[in-house]
Amino acid sequence: MASTQRGKRLMGEINVVPYIDVMLVLLIIFMVTAPLLTQGIKVELPKAAAAPIKPKNPNDKPLVLSIDEAGRLFLNIGGNPSQPIDQQTLLARAAAMLRRSPDIEVLVKGDSRVPYGRVVDAMVTLQEAGAAKIGFVTDPLPAKKQR
Repeated sequence: MASTQRGKRLMGEINVVPYIDVMLVLLIIFMVTAPLLTQGIKVELPKAAAAPIKPKNPNDKPLVLSIDEAGRLFLNIGGNPSQPIDQQTLLARAAAMLRRSPDIEVLVKGDSRVPYGRVVDAMVTLQEAGAAKIGFVTDPLPAKKQR
């Protein structure tokens, strides 16, 4: 340690208290914003005993078309994902996304109370956009109680 002109010694220690304060503030910010980042449309999915599909590339976000109880369409890409869209907008956005990445997974998340014809219409629109394979999102069946 070198001494200064007045005879005081320099302190060679790191004060970690400000770093702890910054980390706590960041922790609070992330805790508040994390629930806001979850997006999607509230739908009551049908229950099925289907095995989960493993994505080809876990880093790729699938193209998800949600259909709510009223039959409105929502797409997880472009614009506001919580804003309903019409068939033409769905066709344009899905076609653009499928041109950019043709191997992207395409999933339909249809409410169990929506008429089957509405789901089929949406699937036909996705096929017109270029989707070769379309998967359905379901909830797992409730676990059977063991005796």
